[in-house]
Amino acid sequence: MNKFLKPAAISLASLTLGLGMGVLFTSSAQSQKVFELRTYTATPGNLEKLHARFRNHTTRIFNKHDMEVVGYWSPTSEEESDDTIVYMLEHASRDAARASWSAFIQDPEWSEVAAASNAQGDILDSIASKYLVATDYSPMK
Repeated sequence: MNKFLKPAAISLASLTLGLGMGVLFTSSAQSQKVFELRTYTATPGNLEKLHARFRNHTTRIFNKHDMEVVGYWSPTSEEESDDTIVYMLEHASRDAARASWSAFIQDPEWSEVAAASNAQGDILDSIASKYLVATDYSPMK
């Protein structure tokens, strides 16, 4: 093989392999089960209304859209105990999470529930969300 063609062929093969591995890694990361940790901060005096919305409506609507609730928690710290809810969802993948959230937001029932719960003013001040994958040694996978 020509001394110029051999390095070019090796470079092309390396590039192809590298791109292929990148696509494989990216697609496997997109198809891996993910957990979503969400922290909601209620507007002043509205934590109980936020709890009621989750208790009476949101969890059921989540279930309609394949959003599995792992749990809900209330912080014990003085700074957050009066206005914060923390919860975790389990999704089949990041792509599934995106599809579920899209369907949830567009759900007419959710629109009605959100409008009704905010009729006297917004009950939710902020949302923080973080996606997580289980480590190889995690008991929850």
